[in-house]
Amino acid sequence: MDTKYIFVTGGVVSSLGKGIISASISKLLQARGYNITIQKFDPYINIDPGTLNPYEHGECYVTEDGFETDLDLGHYERFTGIRTTRDNSITTGRIYKTVIDRERHGDYLGKTIQVVPHITDEIKRRMLREGDYDFVITEVGGTIGDIESAPFMEAIRQLRWELGRNAVCVHLTYVPYLKAADELKTKPTQHSVKELQSMGIQPDILVLRTERHLDDALRMKVASFCNVDLECVVQSEDMPSIYEVPVNMQRQGLDAAILRKMGIPVGETPAMKPWHAFLDMQRNASREVHIALVGKYGLQDAYKSIRESLCLAGVYNNVKARLHFVNSEGINGKNVAEQLTGMAGVVICPGFGQRGIEGKIIAAEYCRTHDVPTFGICLGMQMMVIEFARNVLGYQDANSSEMSADTRHPVIDLMEEQKTVTNMGGTMRLGAYDCELREGSRVAEAYAAAAAQPKGTLSQSAATERNSSLFTLHSSLKIKERHRHRYEFNNTYREAFEAAGLHCVGINPAADLVEIVEIPTLQWYIGTQFHPEYSSTVLHPHPLFMSFVKACVQEESVKSV
Repeated sequence: MDTKYIFVTGGVVSSLGKGIISASISKLLQARGYNITIQKFDPYINIDPGTLNPYEHGECYVTEDGFETDLDLGHYERFTGIRTTRDNSITTGRIYKTVIDRERHGDYLGKTIQVVPHITDEIKRRMLREGDYDFVITEVGGTIGDIESAPFMEAIRQLRWELGRNAVCVHLTYVPYLKAADELKTKPTQHSVKELQSMGIQPDILVLRTERHLDDALRMKVASFCNVDLECVVQSEDMPSIYEVPVNMQRQGLDAAILRKMGIPVGETPAMKPWHAFLDMQRNASREVHIALVGKYGLQDAYKSIRESLCLAGVYNNVKARLHFVNSEGINGKNVAEQLTGMAGVVICPGFGQRGIEGKIIAAEYCRTHDVPTFGICLGMQMMVIEFARNVLGYQDANSSEMSADTRHPVIDLMEEQKTVTNMGGTMRLGAYDCELREGSRVAEAYAAAAAQPKGTLSQSAATERNSSLFTLHSSLKIKERHRHRYEFNNTYREAFEAAGLHCVGINPAADLVEIVEIPTLQWYIGTQFHPEYSSTVLHPHPLFMSFVKACVQEESVKSV
């Protein structure tokens, strides 16, 4: 069949959950056997979110091909298991840069370059996506009425006319509850749809974000005032977990409504057995395991993929992972025990810059000397290395040359080819790189356990829904994981670390760079230069998070005795 296109827009306010709805639509169509891809168009001028402060936009997600993207791509991958690329994340900055570069090259033959048609044509070209896809789902960031979103809306308007029944518009809007009046109000939704209609776009399907259940009378009112079929008005209530949303949408027939709008036979409703099995485990987990996230960004979305990876691994270990943010800026030698008391495990979080690193180093020392399960990721791994160098190897001024250019012991340093780089955008080691694991190491055991998972398990049966593991496991001793950093473990000190008990158990074979360190004499003390959280999905939790949470569960059990 011809490729079908689904455009997801939002109105009234931001943060309603367009990314979760887009990912849910993708999952439901994928469960029906369709080949899908999903992409995000962000209206901001930045080329990518790589230089944005996490407080501005949450975490920066990285694709396998090394592109820094919006965190919604993490939701897309966790829900569907597909591998996104730089083509799945487009910003206004990239659109304008492409058009301006062409103009400078003379490709427009002297024509006056305008928003319409040149900018909108480039948007349309990217929205149409080349590839063997049954469905392309496109989420547009921001809200209707934002001035920066206007070119995207115009591009969608044009495509709706050009594609006919091969395109539908799903509009997510808000139905607030006014406590004083004890009423749900539809007027914001009506205004949002009216604004969309003023741009020449009639929504085919409305998803109403609400904190209260909407009765049929209210849905009928919305359908009547917004010119939408009643069956195409669905509600997105608050759910106990974001992973309940696809099931809730399926229960209301969202995927069936999309198919009918496009003239496609609906057929049987997919059972989605692996997904339901996961949800059952999530609901039935009664024990809790408490894990600290030591970092400097208090915003929940700043470590979104790490949080989700821990929660997913918790489900598969039959526990609820209760995560506690601990600001590393507030940690010192006197209060570290109090800050981390009651924690069954500690994640030392990634990041950039000087702020809060001494607190991470102190936390790493406490965890190492008290044998607390500890997982250091990227900068977190580097802080574990620095702590060990200072307190075990005796290099009192050991540091990263990122933080202290004149340290006598730069145990973390730049590669030679990075030392002359001045451009901050996209100059790091980004994307998936090979890593060879040391035989007999704890990380090798964790990956091997995932590879040896017997057929018939939840993850294996998920293959029927075209889901696949996002971490690439070549064999029990060879992996491929995603990176986002410039500074590296300094190999000058590798022999000293090994002799003192911190083993370099993961090595990039091409550049001989250290990717993983662990202390085998401790119950679980591992640091990775890469970001394993980018590769953890609902049906395929990452082996290292699985192993870490398992160690935390054991620690929790010991503490409770």
